[in-house]
Amino acid sequence: MHPTEPPFQRIQFYLTAHYDCSYLPGQRARSQVATPTHLIDSHAYSALIRAGFRRSGQFTYRPHCELCHACVPVRVDVAAFVASRSQRRCRKRNAQLAARFLPLDFRDEHYALYRAYLGSRHAGGGMDRDAPDQYTQFLLSSNVDSVLVEFRDGDTLVMVAVIDQIDDGVSAVYTFFDPERERDSLGVYGVLWQIELARRLNLPYLYLGYWIADSRKMAYKTQYPPLEGLIEGRWQTITP
Repeated sequence: MHPTEPPFQRIQFYLTAHYDCSYLPGQRARSQVATPTHLIDSHAYSALIRAGFRRSGQFTYRPHCELCHACVPVRVDVAAFVASRSQRRCRKRNAQLAARFLPLDFRDEHYALYRAYLGSRHAGGGMDRDAPDQYTQFLLSSNVDSVLVEFRDGDTLVMVAVIDQIDDGVSAVYTFFDPERERDSLGVYGVLWQIELARRLNLPYLYLGYWIADSRKMAYKTQYPPLEGLIEGRWQTITP
Protein backbone atom coordinates (compact mmCIF):
# COMPACT_ATOMS: atom_id res chain seq x y z
CA MET A 1 0.00 0.00 0.00
CA HIS A 2 1.29 3.41 -0.93
CA PRO A 3 1.36 6.07 1.85
CA THR A 4 -0.98 8.35 -0.16
CA GLU A 5 -3.77 5.74 -0.29
CA PRO A 6 -6.51 5.32 2.36
CA PRO A 7 -6.26 5.05 5.32
CA PHE A 8 -2.92 6.89 5.09
CA GLN A 9 -4.18 10.17 3.60
CA ARG A 10 -3.89 12.16 6.84
CA ILE A 11 -0.83 10.35 8.19
CA GLN A 12 2.61 11.83 7.58
CA PHE A 13 5.95 10.05 7.48
CA TYR A 14 9.36 11.29 8.54
CA LEU A 15 12.84 9.82 8.65
CA THR A 16 14.86 9.58 11.84
CA ALA A 17 18.53 10.45 12.10
CA HIS A 18 20.99 7.60 11.60
CA TYR A 19 21.75 5.39 14.61
CA ASP A 20 23.77 2.25 15.33
CA CYS A 21 22.01 -0.89 14.11
CA SER A 22 20.94 -3.18 16.95
CA TYR A 23 21.32 -6.36 14.89
CA LEU A 24 24.19 -6.01 12.41
CA PRO A 25 27.50 -4.86 13.98
CA GLY A 26 29.11 -1.89 12.30
CA GLN A 27 25.96 -0.93 10.39
CA ARG A 28 24.11 2.36 10.63
CA ALA A 29 20.31 2.29 10.54
CA ARG A 30 17.45 4.68 9.93
CA SER A 31 13.69 4.41 10.43
CA GLN A 32 10.58 5.82 8.81
CA VAL A 33 8.02 6.87 11.44
CA ALA A 34 4.27 7.38 10.96
CA THR A 35 2.75 10.43 12.66
CA PRO A 36 0.68 11.86 14.31
CA THR A 37 0.08 8.97 16.67
CA HIS A 38 -3.51 9.94 17.52
CA LEU A 39 -4.56 9.29 13.90
CA ILE A 40 -3.17 5.76 13.91
CA ASP A 41 -6.24 3.84 15.04
CA SER A 42 -6.65 0.07 14.76
CA HIS A 43 -7.71 0.24 11.09
CA ALA A 44 -4.80 2.46 10.00
CA TYR A 45 -2.40 0.42 12.14
CA SER A 46 -3.55 -2.79 10.44
CA ALA A 47 -2.74 -1.28 7.05
CA LEU A 48 0.63 -0.07 8.31
CA ILE A 49 1.49 -3.55 9.62
CA ARG A 50 0.69 -5.02 6.19
CA ALA A 51 3.00 -2.37 4.69
CA GLY A 52 5.89 -3.51 6.89
CA PHE A 53 5.58 -1.21 9.90
CA ARG A 54 5.83 -2.21 13.56
CA ARG A 55 4.94 -0.61 16.87
CA SER A 56 7.15 0.35 19.83
CA GLY A 57 5.01 2.10 22.42
CA GLN A 58 3.09 4.78 20.54
CA PHE A 59 5.67 4.95 17.73
CA THR A 60 4.87 3.10 14.52
CA TYR A 61 7.94 2.66 12.32
CA ARG A 62 9.73 0.56 9.72
CA PRO A 63 13.41 0.34 8.75
CA HIS A 64 14.43 2.76 6.02
CA CYS A 65 18.15 2.24 5.41
CA GLU A 66 19.56 3.58 2.16
CA LEU A 67 22.15 0.85 1.52
CA CYS A 68 20.72 -2.10 3.46
CA HIS A 69 17.48 -4.05 3.07
CA ALA A 70 18.25 -6.86 5.50
CA CYS A 71 15.18 -6.29 7.73
CA VAL A 72 12.28 -8.31 6.30
CA PRO A 73 8.81 -8.01 7.87
CA VAL A 74 7.53 -11.56 8.47
CA ARG A 75 4.31 -13.32 9.39
CA VAL A 76 3.27 -16.93 10.03
CA ASP A 77 0.54 -18.48 7.87
CA VAL A 78 -1.52 -19.74 10.80
CA ALA A 79 -3.74 -22.18 8.90
CA ALA A 80 -0.81 -23.89 7.18
CA PHE A 81 1.51 -24.03 10.22
CA VAL A 82 2.21 -27.52 11.60
CA ALA A 83 4.21 -27.78 14.82
CA SER A 84 7.43 -29.78 14.65
CA ARG A 85 8.12 -32.67 17.03
CA SER A 86 10.25 -30.48 19.31
CA GLN A 87 7.56 -27.77 19.30
CA ARG A 88 4.92 -30.32 20.27
CA ARG A 89 7.16 -31.42 23.15
CA CYS A 90 7.53 -27.78 24.19
CA ARG A 91 3.77 -27.32 24.15
CA LYS A 92 3.27 -30.44 26.27
CA ARG A 93 6.01 -29.39 28.71
CA ASN A 94 4.24 -26.08 29.34
CA ALA A 95 0.65 -27.33 29.20
CA GLN A 96 0.14 -26.52 32.89
CA LEU A 97 0.68 -22.79 32.37
CA ALA A 98 -2.41 -20.65 32.82
CA ALA A 99 -2.77 -17.59 30.58
CA ARG A 100 -4.71 -14.52 31.70
CA PHE A 101 -5.59 -11.45 29.60
CA LEU A 102 -5.01 -8.12 31.34
CA PRO A 103 -5.13 -4.42 30.42
CA LEU A 104 -1.87 -2.57 29.84
CA ASP A 105 -1.39 -1.61 33.48
CA PHE A 106 1.90 -1.38 35.40
CA ARG A 107 2.49 -4.19 37.86
CA ASP A 108 5.60 -4.46 40.03
CA GLU A 109 5.75 -8.23 39.50
CA HIS A 110 5.76 -7.85 35.71
CA TYR A 111 8.41 -5.14 35.83
CA ALA A 112 10.67 -7.28 38.06
CA LEU A 113 10.40 -10.16 35.57
CA TYR A 114 11.16 -7.76 32.70
CA ARG A 115 14.33 -6.53 34.44
CA ALA A 116 15.44 -10.09 35.19
CA TYR A 117 14.86 -11.12 31.56
CA LEU A 118 16.80 -8.17 30.12
CA GLY A 119 19.60 -8.63 32.63
CA SER A 120 20.03 -12.18 31.38
CA ARG A 121 19.38 -11.73 27.64
CA HIS A 122 20.46 -8.17 26.85
CA ALA A 123 23.00 -7.22 29.51
CA GLY A 124 24.95 -4.11 28.55
CA GLY A 125 22.59 -3.16 25.74
CA GLY A 126 20.96 -0.31 27.61
CA MET A 127 17.49 -1.81 27.88
CA ASP A 128 18.56 -3.75 30.98
CA ARG A 129 18.68 -0.41 32.79
CA ASP A 130 15.13 0.62 31.81
CA ALA A 131 13.39 2.52 34.60
CA PRO A 132 9.65 2.01 35.26
CA ASP A 133 8.70 4.98 33.05
CA GLN A 134 10.76 3.61 30.13
CA TYR A 135 9.16 0.19 30.58
CA THR A 136 5.73 1.85 30.60
CA GLN A 137 6.42 3.86 27.44
CA PHE A 138 7.82 0.81 25.64
CA LEU A 139 5.19 -1.81 26.50
CA LEU A 140 2.20 -0.23 28.22
CA SER A 141 1.51 2.73 25.89
CA SER A 142 -0.74 1.99 22.92
CA ASN A 143 -3.42 3.67 20.81
CA VAL A 144 -4.55 0.40 19.20
CA ASP A 145 -6.20 -2.86 20.26
CA SER A 146 -3.53 -4.19 22.62
CA VAL A 147 -3.58 -6.64 25.49
CA LEU A 148 -1.13 -7.96 28.05
CA VAL A 149 -1.09 -11.71 28.67
CA GLU A 150 0.52 -13.19 31.78
CA PHE A 151 1.41 -16.86 32.12
CA ARG A 152 1.59 -18.51 35.51
CA ASP A 153 2.73 -21.89 36.74
CA GLY A 154 0.47 -22.16 39.75
CA ASP A 155 1.01 -18.88 41.59
CA THR A 156 4.38 -18.20 39.95
CA LEU A 157 4.63 -15.65 37.14
CA VAL A 158 6.82 -17.11 34.37
CA MET A 159 6.08 -15.10 31.20
CA VAL A 160 4.39 -11.91 29.95
CA ALA A 161 3.46 -11.08 26.36
CA VAL A 162 2.14 -7.84 24.84
CA ILE A 163 -0.02 -8.50 21.78
CA ASP A 164 -1.86 -6.34 19.25
CA GLN A 165 -4.92 -7.53 17.36
CA ILE A 166 -5.23 -6.19 13.82
CA ASP A 167 -7.67 -6.75 10.95
CA ASP A 168 -5.99 -9.87 9.58
CA GLY A 169 -4.02 -11.23 12.49
CA VAL A 170 -2.20 -10.92 15.76
CA SER A 171 1.02 -8.93 16.09
CA ALA A 172 3.57 -10.08 18.65
CA VAL A 173 4.88 -6.85 20.22
CA TYR A 174 7.20 -8.20 22.92
CA THR A 175 7.51 -11.25 25.17
CA PHE A 176 9.68 -11.69 28.25
CA PHE A 177 10.01 -14.64 30.59
CA ASP A 178 11.84 -16.12 33.56
CA PRO A 179 15.47 -16.65 32.44
CA GLU A 180 15.88 -19.37 35.09
CA ARG A 181 13.47 -21.63 33.16
CA GLU A 182 15.57 -21.96 30.02
CA ARG A 183 14.90 -25.69 29.68
CA ASP A 184 11.17 -24.99 29.29
CA SER A 185 11.74 -23.05 26.02
CA LEU A 186 9.22 -20.41 27.06
CA GLY A 187 10.02 -18.22 24.07
CA VAL A 188 9.01 -21.04 21.73
CA TYR A 189 5.88 -21.71 23.76
CA GLY A 190 4.95 -18.02 23.59
CA VAL A 191 5.02 -18.06 19.77
CA LEU A 192 3.07 -21.34 19.62
CA TRP A 193 0.47 -19.93 22.01
CA GLN A 194 0.04 -16.81 19.88
CA ILE A 195 -0.36 -18.92 16.74
CA GLU A 196 -3.15 -20.80 18.51
CA LEU A 197 -4.69 -17.51 19.65
CA ALA A 198 -4.86 -16.32 16.05
CA ARG A 199 -6.50 -19.62 15.10
CA ARG A 200 -9.11 -19.27 17.84
CA LEU A 201 -9.88 -15.75 16.62
CA ASN A 202 -10.13 -17.00 13.00
CA LEU A 203 -7.33 -14.64 11.96
CA PRO A 204 -4.95 -15.79 9.21
CA TYR A 205 -1.58 -14.42 10.40
CA LEU A 206 0.74 -13.99 13.32
CA TYR A 207 3.05 -11.05 12.61
CA LEU A 208 6.51 -11.52 14.14
CA GLY A 209 8.21 -8.23 13.33
CA TYR A 210 11.45 -8.34 11.36
CA TRP A 211 13.68 -11.20 10.27
CA ILE A 212 17.33 -10.70 9.30
CA ALA A 213 19.05 -13.60 7.57
CA ASP A 214 22.47 -12.76 9.06
CA SER A 215 21.26 -12.16 12.62
CA ARG A 216 21.37 -15.04 15.09
CA LYS A 217 18.82 -13.21 17.27
CA MET A 218 16.31 -13.41 14.42
CA ALA A 219 17.01 -16.97 13.27
CA TYR A 220 14.27 -18.51 15.43
CA LYS A 221 11.53 -16.99 13.28
CA THR A 222 12.21 -19.43 10.43
CA GLN A 223 11.22 -22.27 12.79
CA TYR A 224 7.53 -21.45 12.19
CA PRO A 225 6.90 -22.26 8.52
CA PRO A 226 5.31 -21.34 6.28
CA LEU A 227 6.85 -17.94 7.02
CA GLU A 228 5.97 -15.10 4.67
CA GLY A 229 8.14 -12.04 4.15
CA LEU A 230 7.32 -8.65 2.66
CA ILE A 231 9.91 -8.53 -0.12
CA GLU A 232 9.85 -5.86 -2.84
CA GLY A 233 6.36 -4.85 -1.79
CA ARG A 234 4.84 -8.33 -1.96
CA TRP A 235 4.22 -10.92 0.75
CA GLN A 236 5.87 -14.18 -0.32
CA THR A 237 7.00 -17.41 1.30
CA ILE A 238 10.55 -17.38 2.70
CA THR A 239 12.62 -20.51 2.19
CA PRO A 240 15.62 -20.33 4.56
